[in-house]
Amino acid sequence: MSNLDWHRRRRPLGSRTKKLFSPIGFASITCLISACTSNATLPPMTGTGPHPTLPAPRKSALTTVNTAKAKGWPAGKTPTAASGFVVNAFAQQLDHPRWLYVLPNGDVLVAETDAPPKPDDAKGIKGWIMTRIMRNAGSGKSPSANRISLLRDADGDGIAESKTAFLAGLNSPFGMALVGNDFYVADTDALLRFTYASGETSISGAGIEVAQLPAGTINHHWTKNVIANPDGAHLYVTVGSNSNAAENGMANEEKRADILEIETKTGETVIFAS
Repeated sequence: MSNLDWHRRRRPLGSRTKKLFSPIGFASITCLISACTSNATLPPMTGTGPHPTLPAPRKSALTTVNTAKAKGWPAGKTPTAASGFVVNAFAQQLDHPRWLYVLPNGDVLVAETDAPPKPDDAKGIKGWIMTRIMRNAGSGKSPSANRISLLRDADGDGIAESKTAFLAGLNSPFGMALVGNDFYVADTDALLRFTYASGETSISGAGIEVAQLPAGTINHHWTKNVIANPDGAHLYVTVGSNSNAAENGMANEEKRADILEIETKTGETVIFAS
């Protein structure tokens, strides 16, 4: 009989749970997570083009997980640019910036946003591990800023002189689209419309809900993007799936893994692509 079998037979469930989350148990899980990483063995360029060279499939007992550690630029260093170009920091000290939108006057909007609460997505050992993997990648360390900030580079030197809160109090916002004087925001659970005037650095008026979007207490792939058709009569919103292989049930996949077409005047929503 293995030691594991002995523990299973001799120790009650409460003892096993306490042992799992003891410092030793925590270290063991951390090591398991770390052991699931995989390093590239081929140069990146070999995997591109009409005849790419791909590594052979590799079997493993655990899923490969290799998240990039979120960190800023080292002091005095910038990314290497192509010949004739220069890279500099346009804005700094942002709270989890995820998406950009450039207004016609050159102002740059940035969605400072993170995942919304997902209480049914963090249950059990799997949820516990995934929460820590996401934190390692920089997500979930603090509540979402739920803000769209406006960055203005008035002198055109490639550095924003001012940053203002363009819209606040949102719910994990991501996509943005301007149609005339109507500014649309794709929150994680709704498409909202605000009135915008050129040159404004903030919007104080309340938004109008155009249409609800799939969300809920699981809400995988919580980001929703939005673009307008040429005449602005319809908006197209992307909605990711709520699972990898419908393991959360098909009821949780309604209007997911889809592109939704939403009429701007009525909010009528149909599935444009699925």
